[in-house]
Amino acid sequence: MVEIKTAAEIEAMAEAGKVVATALTAVRAQAAVGVSLLELDEVARTVIAEAGARSAFLHYKPGFAPTPFPAVICASVNEVIVHGIPGDHRLRDGDLLSVDFGVYLDGWAADAAVSFVVGAPRPEDLALIETTQAALEAGIAACVPGGRLGDVGHAIVAAGRGAGYGIPEDFGGHGIGRAMHEDPHVPNYGRPGRGMVLRPGLVLAIEPMFTAGGGDEYVIAADGWTMSTADGSRAAHVEHTVAITEDGPRVLTCL
Repeated sequence: MVEIKTAAEIEAMAEAGKVVATALTAVRAQAAVGVSLLELDEVARTVIAEAGARSAFLHYKPGFAPTPFPAVICASVNEVIVHGIPGDHRLRDGDLLSVDFGVYLDGWAADAAVSFVVGAPRPEDLALIETTQAALEAGIAACVPGGRLGDVGHAIVAAGRGAGYGIPEDFGGHGIGRAMHEDPHVPNYGRPGRGMVLRPGLVLAIEPMFTAGGGDEYVIAADGWTMSTADGSRAAHVEHTVAITEDGPRVLTCL
């Protein structure tokens, strides 16, 4: 069931969104050559504790996962698209890192992700990240009252396919509110003018993920979580929590 939020509930989600934005900013500031992914997870845990929030990822166990997620961030390096589990890996010069993070604050969820390069970037990685970010912005721009869910997906897929990137079609964004994952599913592809009508009060997590090799195929690691490109090419993933309002889209996961 799709839940429409009141103005006051959207404000509450924006407070959760500020915690998410603060944590992602802190993690990015600490991400450097030689820093481990576990150390970055600790940075995010500190932000959660100081904000009096609760992790939306820690111990989360959806139906596809054999075990609960063991960390508060997803840290996906290079060919890992999403759901990377932070471990002892120490960042190397030129690593492409995607960090996904979500919290609950006063009963409301917010969720966002960023991708960036640690150390000296390769031009092709910067182009991949820039296009993925542009797709996110195009998807957000389509979140207007009276629009259709297909408009959002079409804006994303047009940016990705236009640049020759792959798009794992089984994954995408989602509704969000009292739970991190709510209806509707928000595919990263779609036909304009099709799908559910977008109404004020609907809150969506928009999250394009593109792969540099151009293929849509992916593999899931033995841990049941880590999702990587089948061809070994690099991937980028960005996300914002966005409310549809009478005045247009409002990004809730920003400072």
